[in-house]
Amino acid sequence: MLLPADRNPQIPVFAQHSFVALVQRIREPLHIVGRVSDGLRGLACASEYATGGGDEGDVLGTLPPLYPEWLGDRSFAEAHSVRFPYIAGEMANGISTARMVIALAQADLLGFLGAAGMSKTKLEAALHELQAELGDRSNWGANLIHTPTEADLEDEVAELMLRRGVPRISTSAFTTVTPAVVRCAATGLRLDPSGQIVRRTAIFAKVSRPDIAEAFMSPAPPDLLALLVRRGQLSEAEAGLARHVAVAEDITVEADSAGHTDGRPLVALLPAVLAVRDAVVGRYDLARPVRVGAAGGLGEPGAVAAAFALGAAYVLTGSVNQMAVEAGLSLVAKSMLAQADVTDVAMAPAPDMFELGAQVQVLRRATLFPSKSARLYRAYRAYPSLAAIPAEERHALEREVLGATMDEVWEHAREYWLARRPTELERAAADPKHRMALLFRWYMSRSSRWAIAGDPHRIADYQIWCSPAAGAFNRWTAGSFLAVPENRTVVQIARNLLEGAAVATRAHQLRSYGVALPAAAFQFRPRRLD
Repeated sequence: MLLPADRNPQIPVFAQHSFVALVQRIREPLHIVGRVSDGLRGLACASEYATGGGDEGDVLGTLPPLYPEWLGDRSFAEAHSVRFPYIAGEMANGISTARMVIALAQADLLGFLGAAGMSKTKLEAALHELQAELGDRSNWGANLIHTPTEADLEDEVAELMLRRGVPRISTSAFTTVTPAVVRCAATGLRLDPSGQIVRRTAIFAKVSRPDIAEAFMSPAPPDLLALLVRRGQLSEAEAGLARHVAVAEDITVEADSAGHTDGRPLVALLPAVLAVRDAVVGRYDLARPVRVGAAGGLGEPGAVAAAFALGAAYVLTGSVNQMAVEAGLSLVAKSMLAQADVTDVAMAPAPDMFELGAQVQVLRRATLFPSKSARLYRAYRAYPSLAAIPAEERHALEREVLGATMDEVWEHAREYWLARRPTELERAAADPKHRMALLFRWYMSRSSRWAIAGDPHRIADYQIWCSPAAGAFNRWTAGSFLAVPENRTVVQIARNLLEGAAVATRAHQLRSYGVALPAAAFQFRPRRLD
């Protein structure tokens, strides 16, 4: 594609406003033209300016083509049968739907089913749909979330994923490796004819602390391998090979993000984990490489380019994909997210770790969930039981937060735990404080379901996981192709973020070679990319 003659009267070009279009042509070699003596720098596409010299100046350097596919670690694409170093991460309660994962896989991208919070029946149905649609493809996976109070549930989900042959499993919320994780990592390990270790299931570990990253980068603990062999869940041969490979060969460093987050900055956390990786690989002389990717805050191309510049092998997005047409979130909740700015987030008590005081990052614009859930947590901390809550405060919580009497809410909570784990009810009968926690947790767990279903009566109670990345995405896409809801497919979001990151990377390359670029050269406007 040549530049229009009326906009580019000479080749090369030296006017800054003319640089913008050339920077966007990332798939073509680009000459930096000028004279060392006067410091002036111009640009020309190599295909249009082959000779150099003369009045225009000399070719001082040439940048090779730059493709979005090349931004990360090339081994990532090879290992996972994908074209791009990009993942659409798992969003719990099935917000990352089978439909989303299928669309990504068919576009040679990688996505994970949001299995956390899904019932076993729904999870099995979703896995069946994925396998029926994707056949022999291996570039898809599902999430295994840590459930410290329900170890049996964690084991059951791991068993189901192994039985269904899920090719890639992303673990999240783990503070250490567990038998379920080690079983998933080691099952099916074998040697190929050349003597190389082959994995049946690839494990991705989402972490936000260097010490946890180290545990997943290391070989499985011998005591856990021995335990699984005794249980008959691993063979001696599998356990033996597991001593030579990392539990997870793809470590996703999760910085400030939606949902559960430690709120750490990526620029500090990612280099620390990369240093840990180098030390661990050297210590164990691992038979296979360990890659480190980046997640958290990646809502526009500049952030994605920055993650790759820091050394990320791949990037993982979350918040922005909740606005995709394939996301399992109601239209009204998607609309609320689409209005968010970078500051429209807040921390709120986490439903699954309520008693521990853990928090999640959520949308605060157009919803009262952060303040309402905080009121419940304050009451939980202040009183030993529901009966101890003063009548006036109790009625206020029922009227302004729960939307029902506490007796009515308890019946809903009781039915849930009766079906899921009756031992929780036995504990609640003996511990009034635990009964209060289960009742309050019902509201907070239902709040995300109301957002998914689009319950028109509970909009003020919607719990929508959100990070500043959503606001960055909205600012970047405003007035563009991706501002239109029906254009926001998960694939178009991915392709535009990667294309834009490549443009930003090319601009940074030119600036480092002394080319004075206008601010517009670092910007990429979303468009349809096929």
